[in-house]
Order: sequence, then C-alpha cells, then structure tokens
Amino acid sequence: MNLLQILLLALFAAFVVLRLFGRGRTVSRFARWTLLCLGAVVVLAPFTWLLAAVVKDRSVLNEFIFLPPVEQWSEKTLNLNNFRELFKGRPSLTGPVYFWEYVLNSTVYATCTTVLQIFFCSLGGYALAKYEFRGKNALTLFMLGSMMIPSVLLLAPLYKMVVDLGLVDSLAGLIIPGMVGTYGIFLFRQACLAVPNEMIDAARLDGCGEFGIYLRLVMPLVRPMAAAFCLICFLGNWNAFFAPNVFLQSQDKLTLPVVLNLYLGEFRHDQGVFLTGTALAMIPPAVLFFALQREFISGLTSGAVKG
Repeated sequence: MNLLQILLLALFAAFVVLRLFGRGRTVSRFARWTLLCLGAVVVLAPFTWLLAAVVKDRSVLNEFIFLPPVEQWSEKTLNLNNFRELFKGRPSLTGPVYFWEYVLNSTVYATCTTVLQIFFCSLGGYALAKYEFRGKNALTLFMLGSMMIPSVLLLAPLYKMVVDLGLVDSLAGLIIPGMVGTYGIFLFRQACLAVPNEMIDAARLDGCGEFGIYLRLVMPLVRPMAAAFCLICFLGNWNAFFAPNVFLQSQDKLTLPVVLNLYLGEFRHDQGVFLTGTALAMIPPAVLFFALQREFISGLTSGAVKG
C-alpha cells in the first residue's frame, strides 16, 4: 500500500468517525474541504510534475514521477542542463538563433495584436451600442453570422491578401489581419449597452468630443470586459500555431508554439529540454492572468443579463 492509498484511507476513516459522532455541520465542512483539497491536488499535480522535470537530469527523467528522494539529490540527478541546452544557439540559414528570440517574437505578436484588437473592437462595439445608423441591425446580424464560418476556410484568401501586401514571412503579416475580430466587437457591444445614455449626453453638453467620451468615459466603465478580453485575446495569440506555421518561414521569425512543436522531434531523446521550453512559455500568460484575475472574473459576467 503506497502513501496515496494510506492518505485516502485515513481521510475516509476520519469522515466515517465524524459522520457517526460529529455534528452535521462539521461533517459537511470536512467533506467540502477534503474535496477541495483533493481537487487542488489533481489540478496542481501536472504543474508540479512539469517543474520537477525541468530540473531533473535526462538520466533520471523517467525514473521518478516527481523529484528523486532527498538522499539522491546531486549534480547527477538535479541540475540546470536543460536550460543550458535550451538556450544554446541553433543553426539556421541566417546564423545561430536563440530561444529568447522566439520568446520575443511571441511577445511582440501577442502584445501588438491584443492592443490593436482592444482598440478597434472597443470602437466597433461602442458604435454598435450607442449610435443609430441605417443598416445597424443588418450589420450586427451579418457579423454574428460570420462567427459561424470556420477560420480555416478563410486561410486561402487571407494568404493571398498577405502575399499581395508583401507581408509574408513577417510578424506584420500576422498582426495586421488580426487587428479586429467579430467576437471582440460583440463583447464590447454588450458591455457598452450597460453604460447609461444620460452620462454620454451629459458629457456632450459639457463639451467633450466623441473620441473623448469613448476614451475617458466609456472605456473606464467597461474596464472589466476589456481586461477579460485582453486575457482571452493574449492567450489566443500566444498559443496560436496554425497561422504562424503557415505565414512564417524564416527560423528567426518563428513563434514559441511552432518552435516547441519542432522541438518534439529534435529532442525526442532529451524531453527535459522540450519540457523546459514549455514551462517557460507558460510564464507570461500566467503572470497576465494573475494581474487581471479580478477584472477577468467580473468581466465574464458583465452584460450577462443585458440584452
């Protein structure tokens, strides 16, 4: 019987004892906390395994599930060889390419696309929510209907457009076509509908321009939605694989998902290097999530009861 089985058996025995001799509130509280702790263990176990694999030597990578016993800790079992191998320069047609260059490419691509999408989608959502013009309802229905079209069907015309613009094999060829999206416009439209029209009219009477109303009045009020969309957009672009794999050709311009997919074959006998790159690729989205956690949770529910 291993340690996990002993622990589960002890928890079950404690639950039975509390059920027989304890109060109902104590039993329910114990059961609730036990289930929450077990759920946390299940969720955190893969991350713990990944962090352990980062520092384990290739000779003991598959020998232990997590870290080896303390008495076996040494330079031969725990070291930073995976980092040293990962950050070595890789040969290419344009010279050696380093892992930090891929990180920089993904950061520029995800950040620029996210900022542009927030700006243009918020403008479009604000216009659809607060302005009246001919064809507004038809335009809204057309935009919602376009969300049903699989993005892979648009790859050929999109690639033709990027070729005509001379942006193939450049980050600009990825950023410019993704500057605005229907999903973002719809989210900001729903958030802007909750902004009272009286506040906008009062701002106009005070002499504030239309762009000033959008920037100084509307955007602060829809900040939770903007934060939620920022996180969703950044994660989508950071993890994007299909478009960078098609539009980018030079080794020094690839993004992290494409490179990590290549590392699966290159380091098939040294998986610790690939796992180290995966762990490093998780850091920027994790930092952004914890920074926007409160706004993200509130932003998911904003507009939920507003038609």
